[in-house]
Amino acid sequence: MSDSTLVFIQEHFLQYYAECFDKIAVERRFEQREFAALLRDRIMVRHKSFRTRDDLQGFLCSMIPSDVYYSSAYYRQPDAPEMGMKGWVGADLIFDIDADHIPTACDKVHDDWICKECGFRGKGELPLKCPACDCEKFDEKTWPCEKCLDSAKEESLKLLDVLTKDFGFSEKNLSVYFSGHRGYHVHVEDDVVEHLDSMARKEIVDYVMGLGFDPDLQGFGDPDTANVSLKDAGWRGRVAMGIYGIVQSQTEDLQKSGLKRNVAETIVKNRDILVRNLNESKPLGLVKGLGPETYEKLVMQSKKNQSSKIDTVVTTDIHRLIRLPGTLHGKTGFRKVKIPIESVHVFDPFNSAIAFDEGSVSVQVSEAPRFRLCDQEFGPFQNEKATLPTAAALLLMCKKRAELS
Repeated sequence: MSDSTLVFIQEHFLQYYAECFDKIAVERRFEQREFAALLRDRIMVRHKSFRTRDDLQGFLCSMIPSDVYYSSAYYRQPDAPEMGMKGWVGADLIFDIDADHIPTACDKVHDDWICKECGFRGKGELPLKCPACDCEKFDEKTWPCEKCLDSAKEESLKLLDVLTKDFGFSEKNLSVYFSGHRGYHVHVEDDVVEHLDSMARKEIVDYVMGLGFDPDLQGFGDPDTANVSLKDAGWRGRVAMGIYGIVQSQTEDLQKSGLKRNVAETIVKNRDILVRNLNESKPLGLVKGLGPETYEKLVMQSKKNQSSKIDTVVTTDIHRLIRLPGTLHGKTGFRKVKIPIESVHVFDPFNSAIAFDEGSVSVQVSEAPRFRLCDQEFGPFQNEKATLPTAAALLLMCKKRAELS
């Protein structure tokens, strides 16, 4: 990144923290949180605490960080230099839903990676190890596309449904955020979870992901006698609802889920009967042509569809640093935005998370896919100069796909 591009980004981040600080919110026990900031040279400044919002603003305007974090935990001494000295009091329950953990067809189009050791290149999901040399370190180039973010939003909605219906959390204790990049965060701020240790949080993770799901224990063992219903509670009802969704699919989609064509056609032909059985708690095995093997595939595919794809490490970490609401994301220039729960399903990150809506700037774009911000579409670009709105130019510069020209 050129010096002029870096200065341009920093000037706009400073402008935001100086003029739009009212958009930044720590809504609960501000003084007990640890704060941290990632600087442009990738140095992390940690173990900070602030007594007032003015102190926090002064810090942001002086350091101009690329990313700002605060602890999910509450401490007696949050600015202590070592974790053991902070005096852990409790922690919110945090869920991170990131498109990076949700395989999509389009990630093979817009995401690239290269092994830092041998230079082997690939597209799509980042591997655990380089296929050529087993190295575990990569340079990654991702893109916040609409399809990927829609998939992350769907996972967030599934998680919210589990948290409210199965765990009984009140919506007033739940906060949902767009992360500013490729995912969503769900915060549970409730006294009932504050003192849970990592193992207890792991139990919650296992439940929302459906880990350890046993079809026999949930009443799905024998298709000729299993009388599951859409009205059943917990995972029993969720899997029934998942099967309901699967049988609504067309033949081609059923085949993609691993079913043979003749089985898929049988499901489509008997769709009304299957739906009625699910509504009336009658065995699905009553449909001729759907044997135990097909039934098992339906159950397990449904379990997979109904599970929430979350970052397990984030939820179990009782000292986790999470992006501060309202701050800018260093990889996009977008804001971390709080979303009313009733509006999550219609939330548009490419409109509501835009931090800069005035001005334009000329940039030299190396490469970028076609993308939308608000009601405008841009690109695709390939080694060309373009004059773009500030938000679009910042996105490309933050993603290291463009330089100030």
